[in-house]
Amino acid sequence: MTPVSIFNDVIGPVMRGPSSSHCAAALRIGRLARDLMDGEISEVLVEFDRAGSLPTTHESQGSDMGLFGGLLGWDADDERLPNSAQALADAGIKLRIETVDVGDPHPNTYRLTLKNTRETHTLIAISTGGGMIEVIEIDGVPLHMDGGYHETLIWKSGCDFSRIQDDSAKAETTFSEDEVIINNLADKQLIQVKAATFVPSVLLVPLSPLSVKKLSPVLPVPSRKDLHVPFTSCATMLAHDGVQNTPLWQLAIEYERARGSFTEREVIDKMTDIVRILRKSIASGIAGTSYEDRVLHHQSGRFAEMMNAGRLLDGGALNRIILYVTALMEVKSSMGVIVAAPTAGACAALPGAVIAMAESMNQSEEDMASAMLAAGLIGVFIATRWTFAAEVGGCQAEGGAAACMAAAALVTLAGGTRDQAIAASSMAFQSMLGLICDPIANRVEAPCLGKNVMAASNALSCANMALAGYDPLIPLDEVIDAAKAVAERMPREHRCTSLGGLAVTPTSLEIEKRLASLKKGCGSCSCS
Repeated sequence: MTPVSIFNDVIGPVMRGPSSSHCAAALRIGRLARDLMDGEISEVLVEFDRAGSLPTTHESQGSDMGLFGGLLGWDADDERLPNSAQALADAGIKLRIETVDVGDPHPNTYRLTLKNTRETHTLIAISTGGGMIEVIEIDGVPLHMDGGYHETLIWKSGCDFSRIQDDSAKAETTFSEDEVIINNLADKQLIQVKAATFVPSVLLVPLSPLSVKKLSPVLPVPSRKDLHVPFTSCATMLAHDGVQNTPLWQLAIEYERARGSFTEREVIDKMTDIVRILRKSIASGIAGTSYEDRVLHHQSGRFAEMMNAGRLLDGGALNRIILYVTALMEVKSSMGVIVAAPTAGACAALPGAVIAMAESMNQSEEDMASAMLAAGLIGVFIATRWTFAAEVGGCQAEGGAAACMAAAALVTLAGGTRDQAIAASSMAFQSMLGLICDPIANRVEAPCLGKNVMAASNALSCANMALAGYDPLIPLDEVIDAAKAVAERMPREHRCTSLGGLAVTPTSLEIEKRLASLKKGCGSCSCS
């Protein structure tokens, strides 16, 4: 598997929608499916396995919105996304969504059948959490595609890739393949070329292929041949750094430089740009948001008024953190631009804590970026060993991961050491094990808001404990493994299916019914 990237898997994507594993991931799957059809689609059949999470969540948590936007070729932060269903219909694309019994192993599995006047193709893909995806099958051929390469798919009976290699030396356009995977189906061969560029057309002409498809990358940080990173776990990072005690944010830069072939300045600038997006979103959230199809109204403005008037209990910087977390969650629920860090459902805990605390300490945006990089490296360890998907691990995979990452970021803002940041991360994650995912009214708003606030508060507490020398006892890697083991024993109903916990209380069901009637009354999912 391709090594995790901070900007692919952990801090990102920049997006709109309630859930990254639903909306952003579905959009990326849709973009690849569109390329598979050369941008011409007349019919789409979408199938979800009955035992997965998507039959009950695909509409309300943004899978439909994201998938339709991807099929139309849009980006994850496109302002038109709330109107994607109508835009799909306006484009003349016929749509069917069905629930099937196929026993898909992963709860977030998309089965697409796509048609135009010339051809039909099938694609099976999974959303792995935080907006990341994996295409696992095209036209019945098992393969691997994560959106990090330029993918050239070549269909031809009896095709031999050595012809491309031989002809490459003679071609005016040179081509150096990064990786070649050959898959066979009956008497036909599907050749999948993963590279930094598409196979040049001049190399394809001698093959007389039956079909060639070119699928563009959908990830911001591309992949490449012989990709190596200096470490992939907390233990290997500590062994790599030894007694140098390099600050965690600098180790994050070392990691992402290797992963993305960036300069140090490029890594810092990329994260600083993200910080600026987040600060703008926070300001817009406090100023006020509105959206008809949501559970909670605008609340952060009143909190700001009470805080500024001194009418709240003295929470110090924590009150500013609560304000910023709330503002970001309100922007998310009103289809504004947010950054999944590490997911959309847990988008507010980490940046809300970092930006609020840094402002309280009069620190710069680059200081905020350094703290976010430290958090990103902790996220790399989680994503490599486990997942950010609540459908797989419950909210401990989202809110728990966010608290774990935010604790390291806050220690970094305080000038703490590498080991203090890791200790804070371990303690924060330990206290979040077993957290279920049970969105009220099937919207990713509540108890998500409270869990984001809890994650940020937990991170602040654990950061201070670590700075004071508290002993976390359990190494971070072992805590991540323990969370994974807990998830494997967690009932399906408690893993973002809207079938358990608060999601099935009478009040939650009544709210969901009311919102459904509002949506039906306006005839669209784009009320605002």
